[in-house]
Amino acid sequence: MNKDIAPRRGGWQQAWRLLAAAALGIPFWLSTGAALPRGCASDTCSWFVTGDPLVALGCLTALLWRRRFPLAVALAVAVASSASTLAIGAVLLALCSISARRRPLKIGVVALVYVAAAQFTLVLYPVKTPPGSLWLQLALTALSAGVAVAVGVAIGSRRVEVRSLRERAESAEREQSARAAQARAQERNRIAREMHDVLAHRISLVALQAGVLDHRGHLTTEENRTLIRGIADGSHQALEELRDVLGVLRADPGSPEPPQPSLDRIPELVADARTSGLDVTLTTTVTGMPSDVVGRTCYRVIQEGLTNAAKHAPGAHVHITVEGTAGAELHVGVHNSAPTTTSAQPPASGFGLLGLAERITLADGELCHRPTADGGYVLTARLPWPSHDPEGRS
Repeated sequence: MNKDIAPRRGGWQQAWRLLAAAALGIPFWLSTGAALPRGCASDTCSWFVTGDPLVALGCLTALLWRRRFPLAVALAVAVASSASTLAIGAVLLALCSISARRRPLKIGVVALVYVAAAQFTLVLYPVKTPPGSLWLQLALTALSAGVAVAVGVAIGSRRVEVRSLRERAESAEREQSARAAQARAQERNRIAREMHDVLAHRISLVALQAGVLDHRGHLTTEENRTLIRGIADGSHQALEELRDVLGVLRADPGSPEPPQPSLDRIPELVADARTSGLDVTLTTTVTGMPSDVVGRTCYRVIQEGLTNAAKHAPGAHVHITVEGTAGAELHVGVHNSAPTTTSAQPPASGFGLLGLAERITLADGELCHRPTADGGYVLTARLPWPSHDPEGRS
């Protein structure tokens, strides 16, 4: 859209502007009629009552196209005003309209043509003028042109300001929509990450125990009972954890979230894995307590490693190492050997390591995962552990 073109007007808006232009020309036309000799209007000065109004009507009609052809219409109306005093209002409207576009050269050309054309009106009718009235006529014409230009420039400036405010409002609305969409996407990712971290591990252990029951027929009654109890307990805990996650989603925004697992719950996590049948060892040399963010991220790394080992490496030995100290870094590693048994692979979401990478990135850490030469898999993470973390711990 061409920004030099004024906004499109409705029929009523066009009509009242043309009526105002016609009304503005009437005083000039009446003052000219009053200066004519008595009886001239009905005799030798018949142009005053016939041609003058017709030219003014033509000028008002031409103004309907002033927005499409601003310079051409303004010049045509200015030239035509030399034969019609009633058309002065139309000229001033055309001059105001072109001034709203704020093009100094075009404004100057139209104003000069209007002032020059006004001088020819003096010789159109037999009006006696006192000496020195030519300069007065020039001054009055220039003054009226100046007023029209000033009004037009003010209107143009107002249009530019309104357009700028509208564009800024639309831009702010688009930015707000983009921020809202980004916030929704981030929240969906956070929910998906929490759901995976909380449920995938628990359900994988349940699937591991069920697989043991399915493939090992020589188990004793007590061993079968232990595995069945583990499946029941794991399913119950998975439901409880799912209820906790859904409770967070449905809670009020201002309500506190339930406590998240941290470094101190890693032994409990390892114990649950052992109860479910995983062969797990834990080596930790951590001195001190890191921040909640670092501790929770470390917990999720180990949880993801155990989940993947239960899914993809049945019967493998899993070794977990956690080491670090305040003022340095926290290193965590989960290494599982090659699987010793084969079983049906459970469905994989493919988002576990992706969500874990997002967590570690948010904690300014680094994640590495790769297969090992012995057919196993290793998952390691490095997390910064400043001496004085933002939560006030040292």
